[in-house]
Amino acid sequence: MSTAETPIPHARAAAIEIRAIAEAWAVFRDSGAWDEFGALWHEGAWITTTWFQGSHLDFIEAGRRAWADGARVNHFLGGHTSAVNGARAVAQTKMRIEQRIRAHGVEVDVVCTGRFYDFLERRDGRWGIVRRQPIYEKDRLDVVDPSASITLDERLLGSLPMGYRHLGYVQTLADLRVLDGLPGLRGAAVDHLYTSGRRWLAGTEAAVPRPLFRPLGPE
Repeated sequence: MSTAETPIPHARAAAIEIRAIAEAWAVFRDSGAWDEFGALWHEGAWITTTWFQGSHLDFIEAGRRAWADGARVNHFLGGHTSAVNGARAVAQTKMRIEQRIRAHGVEVDVVCTGRFYDFLERRDGRWGIVRRQPIYEKDRLDVVDPSASITLDERLLGSLPMGYRHLGYVQTLADLRVLDGLPGLRGAAVDHLYTSGRRWLAGTEAAVPRPLFRPLGPE
């Protein structure tokens, strides 16, 4: 049998498909290709971000509205790894979120660095996302015009979690309800996420876990 005809081992083929899903997620999301974006998920999928938690269908609708309103958000990806066990997988992808937005009348760029942590499953012959949970490691805010300056509300900034403090700041100014306690580089939240991933991969959890995070500030 020639090299071209040699079947790709299951785990390697799965890893290739899973990596392609991670890359397509960023491209379709940032270009507003919502139908193609929706095809990356499985029915009943769940996602949590700084400003959203719920089904992938509701997330897509929220993304459509934000896109129509002119939101400018980009996702850039780096290193990737996945672990596969039968029809289940867990993947991590280094990522950077960039958002250009006005804060206190000044145009700024917010950059947040972290990882996408994905729970995936193979159904009907294809892999798809069943849960996506970003891990927020660090962020910063820069003014776009070097001659401009901005003064932040230190009380508001200090009330936000360290890993997504500046991203949450501008989202709060935009009247979004930012969630508290999301996984960061270290701590109980990310440790719990890793435990959930191991259980999902081992098949000891029948369904993908869907934790609920409380919004910051008064209800």
